[in-house]
Amino acid sequence: MTSVPTPIPSRTQYVLDAIKHRILTGRLTPGQALVETELAAQFGVSKTPVREALKTLAGTGLVVMSQYKGVTVRMVDADMAREVYDVRLLLEPEALRRAVRRGASLDAARDALTRADDATDTAERSLANREFHRALYLPCGNPLLGRMLDEVRDQAALVSAVAWATDPSWDREAAEHREILRLALDGDADGAAGALHAHIASFVRRAFPARTGDAGDTAGTQPRPEEGQE
Repeated sequence: MTSVPTPIPSRTQYVLDAIKHRILTGRLTPGQALVETELAAQFGVSKTPVREALKTLAGTGLVVMSQYKGVTVRMVDADMAREVYDVRLLLEPEALRRAVRRGASLDAARDALTRADDATDTAERSLANREFHRALYLPCGNPLLGRMLDEVRDQAALVSAVAWATDPSWDREAAEHREILRLALDGDADGAAGALHAHIASFVRRAFPARTGDAGDTAGTQPRPEEGQE
């Protein structure tokens, strides 16, 4: 018999959402300590929902729990970034290809792109960009594939937040997003998938250049021929 997930208590969900938002928008930076008593005071709750929220965030890879250092926001380095983006490169273009081939609605992606263009601050644009990518892969017709991409979504956003803080590349990425969506709306499944692959690969390659001699530079992985890349 299939088990039913236990709902997260409302206070825990509130704290969880608030901490995640601060991490993904750069208000809480990699390596920063997350002290239960301080967070409880900030959110006006007891330590219990804070503790449960931090456990959930540790499970998603956004925070790290250490016996000696306590809880900290996960550090981002080139190896971590390439691991996360390798998964995206393997799965996300294929999910978009399937969404286009099945004629799925991409209205949510169009709306997210508009919100990103109209954003007045980095946090708002970052969240809209996350929604844009999710709106491309979610209607792929395979719920498991969508859930797998959802699992790395937060970690990918953490990588992006760190990269944007040092080298903003909004305009370039916005142009790439528009081209991906144009191809998808035109029904060019392979072209859209290829453009998305190139977009993801070029971002992590710019943000975390490979060291000379690196054998596992997943950011430089070439798409399959059917993805429309040479």
